Amino acid sequence: MPELTVVVPAYRESENIPALLSALSEALQGCDWETIVVVDDAFDGSEDLVRERAQRDHRVRCVHRIGRRGLASACIEGMLASSAPYLAVIDADLQHDETLVPKLLDAARRDGADIVVASRYMEGGSTGELGAERVRLSRVASALSRVLCKGLTDPMSGFFVVRRQFLERVVRRLYGRGFKILLDLVAAARGDVRIVELPYRMRSRMHGESKLGARVIAEFFMLILYHLTGRLLPARFFLFAAVGVTGLAVHLAVLSLVFRATGGSFLPSQLLATWAAMTSNFFLNNVFTYGDQRLRGRRLWRGLLTFYVACGIGAFINIAIAEWLFLKSTAYWAAGLAGALVAALWNFFTTASFTWGGSSAGKR
Repeated sequence: MPELTVVVPAYRESENIPALLSALSEALQGCDWETIVVVDDAFDGSEDLVRERAQRDHRVRCVHRIGRRGLASACIEGMLASSAPYLAVIDADLQHDETLVPKLLDAARRDGADIVVASRYMEGGSTGELGAERVRLSRVASALSRVLCKGLTDPMSGFFVVRRQFLERVVRRLYGRGFKILLDLVAAARGDVRIVELPYRMRSRMHGESKLGARVIAEFFMLILYHLTGRLLPARFFLFAAVGVTGLAVHLAVLSLVFRATGGSFLPSQLLATWAAMTSNFFLNNVFTYGDQRLRGRRLWRGLLTFYVACGIGAFINIAIAEWLFLKSTAYWAAGLAGALVAALWNFFTTASFTWGGSSAGKR
């Protein structure tokens, strides 16, 4: 059993993987180590490159994931596939300095830390040539993250070593989605974690492209909400509800336009507005809320039909509950809010099961 497993999440990194594996081999000379490259299917041949290297080097292993995507979940699967007492996480894009891995491991051994983090923001660290806009975004995210992890200079770091005993203690409390696995680990510890930080200078990306996008940002806020609410509701529910707010805006906009165009015919206007809002909600949820299990092809249209049915029943539930509460002398606004909340929960859990396939969507 190796002492250290280096977990490398990879998606569309075929140009970087061979160089990274060679760099790790050189940097970790004298260490008892292995690397597990977790490849999310992108049809770019990344898994073939890893397997080819594994044929020549028994320290290299490949976990090829099909139908699943996401850095955090890839890291978790890679770490759980190892039996090593120490686990390192490093990006496949060569922006992390692999020569720091032995120092991170030494600090974990020497200081008894649960996590040793490579930080860009402590003295001696640097973001290198990262664009000013990206640096600002990272610093804002780090500031927001401190509601969950005070005292950590770089909670957005994706470069660290974690002790297996600590991972096993918190793994069932992880959000497990998105791109910020370090923040997830620290937040899941609920303050019971020993952290050491070492400075590093971030490199520039040579090949491939950044994965930062709207979905990554949305997942970041979902992670924070997941831990702040004590996991009372699945984290996806908050994103589902946020999409629902945009649907309300679509509904009002279409209602106003059609009402004017038809000379004040309310019922057709309301029906068309309801259809537009549900359609908008479905496609936004498919991209953002369920982006890691997005429906495509025939499954997309089947999903849309089940979404219409579920939300249609949800609308009936909304009206029925609100009307009943109002008749029981509940204030109109409280009755309306209660109906909307119950309908939102119905829509979320029903579509999680019947529209997006009954996967882990309703569990997180």
